[in-house]
Amino acid sequence: MPVTGEAIRLSRLFSEGKNAVVVAVDHGLYFGPLQGMINLPEVIHKACGADAILMAPGMPAHCKDVFSKRGAPACIVRLNWGSNYAAMWNYKHSHSVPMISVADAVAQGADLVISSLSLKNPDELEDAHNVEVFANCVAQARALGIPLVGEVYPTGGDDQQPEELQDEIFVGCRIIAELGADLVKTFYTGKRFKEIIAATPVPVLALGAKKLPKEIDVLNLAAVSVEAGARGIVYGRNVIQSEHPDRLLEALKEVVKGFQAPDKVAAKYKLD
Repeated sequence: MPVTGEAIRLSRLFSEGKNAVVVAVDHGLYFGPLQGMINLPEVIHKACGADAILMAPGMPAHCKDVFSKRGAPACIVRLNWGSNYAAMWNYKHSHSVPMISVADAVAQGADLVISSLSLKNPDELEDAHNVEVFANCVAQARALGIPLVGEVYPTGGDDQQPEELQDEIFVGCRIIAELGADLVKTFYTGKRFKEIIAATPVPVLALGAKKLPKEIDVLNLAAVSVEAGARGIVYGRNVIQSEHPDRLLEALKEVVKGFQAPDKVAAKYKLD
């Protein structure tokens, strides 16, 4: 059970017991400047209606005015770097290394922190090291009462056969919870996602992954994720690279928090 500080901060994320909508803007760590994320301070003003914004450790200093207001989104800071995220280089391994301590992340303004864990790599020592990095992040977060999001992200991302992705995430989510994650961020895997939710004893947030063709696709993905039991979503490119990120974010909040039908919400916000 989370200690007092963790419990208070988690309650703020899931305010009034509702699901959480998180926007991720940490892509520059792995891809450099992407379309829609060139000027990050300007971009995240369009995402300030989210419950939280996930950032790289060096960026809160450039965007502090977004977080310095009453009712501002929570700031989630990433703690480790994994080579598997640099998808454009087609790495076959996932070597995880710490970037910043939890204490330093808090000094940067973090309300929560996130650490990833990638398993089933070609080298079992690589897996063991990744577990060691993650476990160290958990210990630091516990000492400071900061909630830690554990990200289960298989090497190769979602470019796997659906059955393999389901199996890896099913096992990975349980492992990362057993290691001490307060909540989990991972892929929505389809019809069997409910099995992952049932076997994971902490809240699960579904990530958005690759940019979807239409905004209604984004709303539909969010809807099926929460219907399966996800306690919220973490979307990056699918919000920030939208033609109407502010409107899409408000629509996502209605779908994720209010369980509204995606087609009706899309029509309300004039989204395709």
